[in-house]
Amino acid sequence: MRIWVDLTNSPHVLVLRPVIAALRERGHDVQVTARDFAQTLELCDRHGIEHSAIGSHRGGRYAGKALGLADRSLALLRWSRGRDFDLAIGHGSNDVTVAAKLRRIPSVTMFDYEWAKVQHNVNCRLARRVIVPDAIPPERLFAYGAKGKIHAYPGLKEEYYLSDFEPDESVLSELGLDRDKLLVLLRTPPEVALYHRLENDLFGELIERLAGDDDVQVVALPRTPGQREDLERLGAANFVVPERAIDGPSLVALVDVVIGAGGTMNREAVALGTPVWTTFAGRLGAVDEKLLAEGRLNRLENLESLPLRKRGADAGFERVRRDPALLADLALGAVGVRR
Repeated sequence: MRIWVDLTNSPHVLVLRPVIAALRERGHDVQVTARDFAQTLELCDRHGIEHSAIGSHRGGRYAGKALGLADRSLALLRWSRGRDFDLAIGHGSNDVTVAAKLRRIPSVTMFDYEWAKVQHNVNCRLARRVIVPDAIPPERLFAYGAKGKIHAYPGLKEEYYLSDFEPDESVLSELGLDRDKLLVLLRTPPEVALYHRLENDLFGELIERLAGDDDVQVVALPRTPGQREDLERLGAANFVVPERAIDGPSLVALVDVVIGAGGTMNREAVALGTPVWTTFAGRLGAVDEKLLAEGRLNRLENLESLPLRKRGADAGFERVRRDPALLADLALGAVGVRR
């Protein structure tokens, strides 16, 4: 079959990389489009994913998002003309589900956070199949038009795309990090996302606490140019802000603690056994609710509750590695193809 995969954000490159590989191993012709947002295009290059770069992010306001959806969907519509796709796949990509619907191409949408209401009201209604972790109660998705379309997979999506992963310690020297210091990985809030409109004062206080601490080195990964500029204006000598896409999973695996205001990098830390704290100020999704209840994820409510110390040996931790071919199977099921 001819399969179209659309990547709209940097985590989606990691999530769908092994799915693309599994589909190609079965002989399917997979073509990829990617949006210029965060490090999406850089990560495509880093992972050797040949792609057509189409469109960019239009900012966090409703009007900008609506314009961006219309503009990029039309661009994808033009790009897809005459390509005769049998299936379209996206991880939270509104653009590809809209374009696929107009082209009468069956589509699949994947996600692991259920409260992005605007996004899901588009995708779940237009897609033929909705693929989510089994931690999400199906009834939470019914209002989006997903009833009868939901297909769940066990565990975390990170356990699938990290199944073949082993950390590469060269990322530490690439960033000039001192292994003797306490290494902190900081992921900024998704401030342009519609589901995260709350002011996150705690995150700002956290940055102030970490800045200038000679015993700590911080690698800060901004999501937007504006966040990068804010971090650079801070002028903290112990902060490293990478100028290009890096080996994020290796960094997650090797630092002493991960502190994130989003989701994917936090769950990578859970999957790889790194202590992780969340400052997410929006409504928690079922996946994070479960991880918090199990004690695999910690919620940072005040700076006094944050232990900053070198991590010891992860005694008793056993990684869960899941076969990403299952995600490919679930996607292909949308058009009646079975392994």
